[in-house]
Amino acid sequence: MDHIRDLHPDTQSVHAGSTEDQHGAVVPPIYQVSTFAFRDADHGADLFAGRERGYIYSRMLNPTVEALENAVAQLEGGHKALACSSGMAAISTALAATLKQGDHVLCSGAVYGPTTTLLSGIFSKFGVQSTFTDMTELENVRRALRPNTRAVFLESPGNPTLCVLDIAAIASLAREAGARLIVDNTFMSPVLQQPFALGADLVVHSMTKFLNGHADVVAGIIVTQSEDDYLACRKELNQLGGVIDPHQAYLVHRGVRTLALRMERHSSNAQRIAGWLEGHPAVERLWYPGLPSHPQHELARKQMRRMGGMIAFELADGLEAGKHLMDGVRLVRLAVSLGGVESLIQHPASMTHASMAPEVRRAAGITDGLVRISVGVENAGDLIEDLRLGLGE
Repeated sequence: MDHIRDLHPDTQSVHAGSTEDQHGAVVPPIYQVSTFAFRDADHGADLFAGRERGYIYSRMLNPTVEALENAVAQLEGGHKALACSSGMAAISTALAATLKQGDHVLCSGAVYGPTTTLLSGIFSKFGVQSTFTDMTELENVRRALRPNTRAVFLESPGNPTLCVLDIAAIASLAREAGARLIVDNTFMSPVLQQPFALGADLVVHSMTKFLNGHADVVAGIIVTQSEDDYLACRKELNQLGGVIDPHQAYLVHRGVRTLALRMERHSSNAQRIAGWLEGHPAVERLWYPGLPSHPQHELARKQMRRMGGMIAFELADGLEAGKHLMDGVRLVRLAVSLGGVESLIQHPASMTHASMAPEVRRAAGITDGLVRISVGVENAGDLIEDLRLGLGE
């Protein structure tokens, strides 16, 4: 269904990944199987040799999983995708397919905490070097690139500071250095931002978040731009084994069908709440790309369709005031993760980014007083009232 790519994102979300089912099912059925029978010995040999396309074993390929992969690839404007058991499985697989011993990775400073731990604590054991830098300043990127840099990894907006990076400019710098650009697009989803159109080579998501949208699945995905990248990532995924279960894939694909609707509501709610928080006397600093006060507001308007559902801020009275807020809200839940229909609040320095070294956190702008909200799809007025009570009004 390549024509899906030419349709509006609202329509793409509903129909991406759809296939003609032999029984006329309007949604891809769940193939909850581990293995597939061959017609005969020659058929099995042809499948393993790649002379014929088909299904062998669900770790390698599964029809339900493939339907989800096709859906996200179509939404991202990519070539093919590989669904994984988690966002970290997607990131580790993409990096493993890109890097070898002696290579260097340049990573943006404001990223999901376990991504920094993966690079500095695990890949380093296998001879891969990593540098973390503030990529809002392009000169930092130029200075940090090395002759052996083979991958540039970034999140934009950054987690959790909501800094916005110039993906097109960084893609150009990476290309000049002979490095691949990998973009974590979790915060935006393909409905609001398309990194391939800005020069990315690979795009990854934690599908646990906005793509699924219902806080009931842990999953990830890699989207590729070329067949060579797809085959390289497929080889790594098959060997590392971080694959998704067919039932989980079905649930995520079901979530994708309402993605455009949800992202519109996430964005409109966050815009209204951020505007209210920015004018609140208890708030000292606030970061939301949709506000003119955001340092990269104009860049965000250029490369993002809407500004998403994530807000970060600091209270004037510091961490203790933040704790009081997090303990005081009742509608907004105190929990990690993001991107679900329900609103969540959390403290990155002691929760999602606790695995980062304190000096690395500070360099990325993740202060001890920073609070992050994932704005859900509830009524914005109800959410503001809940935050008002949490702030002690």
